[in-house]
Amino acid sequence: MLHKKNRSAIIRNRVKEYLLITLISFAASVSLTRLFLELTGYPTIGRGELHIAHVLWGGLLLFSGTLMPLIFSNRWAFDVSAFLSGTGIGLFIDEVGKFITQSNDYFHPSAAPIIYAFFLLTVLLYIELQRPKVMTTRQSLYEALQELEELLDDDLSIKEHRQAIRKLDFVIENSQDPQQLALAETLIEFLNKRILNLIPHQPTFFERWYYRYRRFEAKWFMKQRLRLILAFALITWGFYTIFEPFILIRAFNQPEIIAIMIENLITQNLVRNNSGLTWYQAQIGLEGTLGLLSIVAGILILIKKDRVGVRAGIAIFLVMLSFANLLLFYFDQFSTIVNAIFQFMIFLLLIRYRQRFLSHENPDPVSESKDTEKK
Repeated sequence: MLHKKNRSAIIRNRVKEYLLITLISFAASVSLTRLFLELTGYPTIGRGELHIAHVLWGGLLLFSGTLMPLIFSNRWAFDVSAFLSGTGIGLFIDEVGKFITQSNDYFHPSAAPIIYAFFLLTVLLYIELQRPKVMTTRQSLYEALQELEELLDDDLSIKEHRQAIRKLDFVIENSQDPQQLALAETLIEFLNKRILNLIPHQPTFFERWYYRYRRFEAKWFMKQRLRLILAFALITWGFYTIFEPFILIRAFNQPEIIAIMIENLITQNLVRNNSGLTWYQAQIGLEGTLGLLSIVAGILILIKKDRVGVRAGIAIFLVMLSFANLLLFYFDQFSTIVNAIFQFMIFLLLIRYRQRFLSHENPDPVSESKDTEKK
């Protein structure tokens, strides 16, 4: 009887770090490229008929990032690959406008939403990978072997040693495969002999900054202060968001102003037909509605209706980040990057507030009122 091979996919140990590096370098390369070109007047590299577009540099970095883990077995090769790949895809997709139009229009309005949607899909993948994995003995054995790569560099830390032992113990307790059991037992015996040769754990770049953030958070952002910051941020953002719809509503009685605005939209090729004007109206309406709801959520948090306010705020910013920004990037182009950054920061604050102060609280409103009275 032939032995059946198992080729199912296994997620790497540090995949979240690699993907985070890719996301940061992706966002930075697009933003800095657009900023550099805007400041320098969109210079041309090349002479005569030649023009070396930055899509070529992006392709070169993507190719280099692909080669790194194919050539090198070291763990650092994946960090370099993630950085090169993120930077490369940013430079590559920045020129998407040239490839979706017959006129090779770099400034086509559809380019910004496509880039944002591509980035958003990568963020969703990162969030999906944050979920706990369903552990199998095969997954645990793979992860233990990946930890053991540090042995060959004389860089196995106490933390990595404990993680490897824990994963091998899981294999021994749960595996029915005699080969897996034999390998796990042999590796544990080998690791137990290496205890005196371990080095202290050296935090990674992300770990160091995470620890600094947690210390800073514990010192400066207690519940009352963070509640006020959240309420202020939501209310301020709400008023900022409804500013443009408010100006448009006031201009309804002044047809000449409306005519100038529509003429500007047509001149910039943002509105080409009635459908385009309908989408612009939808963007203004959605922006105004979300702004008003953001103000309401901020007021709810301010009056200590935390659960409802935070839940509403998270829903509002999910809609804003996922759908509304696609329209905003079309009509406001890359100036929306700054808006998206602030939206994302408020969204993260809402999630962090819920994790720290609401996840373990008693949902019974009577109990909450009693706790408040005691305070």
